[in-house]
Amino acid sequence: MVVDSNKEIQDFILQEWRRQTPEEVSIAAERIADRFNGAVCGILFYGSCLRTGEIIDKVLDFYVIVDTYSSAYDSRWLAMANQVLPPNVFYHETEVNGVTVRSKYAVLSRADFAFRVRSECLNVSVWARFCQPCLLMLARDEETRLSIASDVAQAVKTMLGNYLDLVPTAKESRDLWVGAFEQTYSAELRSERSGKGLEIYLLDQDRYDALTALVEEVLNVVPDPFPPLKQPSRTERLAPRIRWMLRRWNGKIVSFLRLVKASMTFDGGIDYLAWKIKRHSGVEVEVTDRMRRRPVLSGIRLFWGLKRRGAFK
Repeated sequence: MVVDSNKEIQDFILQEWRRQTPEEVSIAAERIADRFNGAVCGILFYGSCLRTGEIIDKVLDFYVIVDTYSSAYDSRWLAMANQVLPPNVFYHETEVNGVTVRSKYAVLSRADFAFRVRSECLNVSVWARFCQPCLLMLARDEETRLSIASDVAQAVKTMLGNYLDLVPTAKESRDLWVGAFEQTYSAELRSERSGKGLEIYLLDQDRYDALTALVEEVLNVVPDPFPPLKQPSRTERLAPRIRWMLRRWNGKIVSFLRLVKASMTFDGGIDYLAWKIKRHSGVEVEVTDRMRRRPVLSGIRLFWGLKRRGAFK
């Protein structure tokens, strides 16, 4: 039976969002939202801190969803930068009960988020992130909450649907998710070691297996006991490979441009990137005062040096 909508996946996401939020995370999200002139539709908490529950000496990851960039920012430059090359990324620190809570947050408009979870979006960064566990906070109203849940459901569908286009024989949940994660990691400048896709799958195996069943129903993927009478043509086999090749080219270029932009918009960006790279790849980066004074030029030099040393895939 073909399912006409993502409703069952959406309901699954809404159920996930019932989980309790640590006080430190809630307060950090509220203080970040205060920076955007009442334009926040909701804030999505995601990443390793959500998966593990560890907060102390970690950096929380948020996506701030806003109405429009012009309404969110007082600075025309920041609004333009977010429009031309989304998202803008910022760093935030706040004290909660005597503990320093550190956060990194990206800003996307409601329209950009809705587009970037769809399969026609060449860049993988949003749909690859939000097929993973997340938690919506500070939703403006119930309509907005349901709408963003539908977008997150679409991200799950896009992730597996795009991988099934490439590897239509992958029917087992583990093969689907691990293969999809590895493909999307290869389409960005990532510092994670090989095997990260399997690690993410195993952290929430029951969740991903449950989603696999829902997505396969939506996509009408069923076990086929007999080989198809008509084999796909060479063009049909080649098209998904070309699309994934284009995703890799797009991802590398866009990731590099975002790094350069972040060096201008992200306070402490060079230091944060050095910490992130060392944490995930073990490659040590010495950040000097000169690099902090000239972040764009230093960021370009740093990129090529780290590429040679194997910090990026």
